[in-house]
Amino acid sequence: MTSASKGLEAGENRQMAAQGPSRGDWTGRILGGVALLSLISWLGCGGDPKPASARANVAQAVPVSVFTAERRDMPYYLTGLGSASAFYTDSVKSRVDGELMEVNFKEGQFVKKGDLLVVIDPRPYQVALEQAQAQLFKDQASLRDAKLNYERYKGLLQNSGAMSQQQVDTQAATVDQLEGTVRTDQAMIDNVKLNLVYCHITSPISGRVGLRLVDPGNIVHANDTNPLLVITQLQPIAVLFTLPEDQLPTVSQHMTKGALEVDAYSRDNETKLATGRLLTIDNQIDQSTGTGRLKAVFDNQNNTLWPNQFLNIHLLLEIRKNSTVIPAAAIQRGPQGTYVFVAKSDNTVDIRPVTVAFTQDNFSNIGSGLSPSEVVVTDGQDKLQEGSKIEVRAPAPALNPQHQATSPVSPGAGSSAK
Repeated sequence: MTSASKGLEAGENRQMAAQGPSRGDWTGRILGGVALLSLISWLGCGGDPKPASARANVAQAVPVSVFTAERRDMPYYLTGLGSASAFYTDSVKSRVDGELMEVNFKEGQFVKKGDLLVVIDPRPYQVALEQAQAQLFKDQASLRDAKLNYERYKGLLQNSGAMSQQQVDTQAATVDQLEGTVRTDQAMIDNVKLNLVYCHITSPISGRVGLRLVDPGNIVHANDTNPLLVITQLQPIAVLFTLPEDQLPTVSQHMTKGALEVDAYSRDNETKLATGRLLTIDNQIDQSTGTGRLKAVFDNQNNTLWPNQFLNIHLLLEIRKNSTVIPAAAIQRGPQGTYVFVAKSDNTVDIRPVTVAFTQDNFSNIGSGLSPSEVVVTDGQDKLQEGSKIEVRAPAPALNPQHQATSPVSPGAGSSAK
């Protein structure tokens, strides 16, 4: 090769170096980098992908809470809203006019029937009584004189004819008139005596006195609008509550078998306040709400109920004997109806269709599909399906004993799968 051709080749090489690597060189470099990264990843993972695939294929156990179905007597309640009402409320007013001399009660005092409450000045009525008695005495004397004259006139007419029949009849009429006057006087005396009784106002019922509305020295009148005091009977006390009209026939049917028990609970429906009995059902249904009113009576010996107090009412219709009971949280609903997940001894679950008779206070009475001592899942069902593996969580601590005592259905403790 001549020196000229060598110089020309060297110039072309320098020109290609200045233009950079070709497209083929770039492709080779990229493939080499991908191979290097794959090698690094393989070395970092241990070099064997088979164990990871095996772990992915193993089913993980689902943590759940369970409950063992129990056989127990379960009460069946109907619930409604109501308010307490005083069995009797008396607004005590004066029936005579006069000055208040004595007020013999204190605000909030419990009084008995017949206790003296208020004394109105009786002196004007005592004077009126004496006047009426004097008038009676005077008219009685006139009556006696008229009777003597009548007997005298009648004797003269019969014996000698000295008196005419007209005079005798006139005297007889005079006697009758005076007898009427005497009876009027006696009625006047009785009326004044009654006013004297009205001056001493006694309690018409046993109950609790409200706030005092008058003071000693006030002048009261029989036609006053405001009462002297208000007495409410709290023992016993009534409670009015409502139930849907569809439930009234069932209640009426059970009433024929005996008195129905009624429990009154506080506003938050947590504390049981009193137990009474159902008295009656109203004779009509409220069309605007579709409910009927019922009235219950409570002895209220501890004065736990007060008039106009808001209450949650639980009406006990019956007690279902030997019922299969589980928590309501175990009940699931699907296109085919209600069902539960039943835990088996191999820590797997089956789907079991069940029929729920009724639910009361977070517990369900199972009509069919489940037997006592079977274990059902109460929490974690959203991750379960037929045959899923489960892992039972530790049971939750027991509820507050005081709360259990106030609940109509005593909650059962959680249990583990066998």
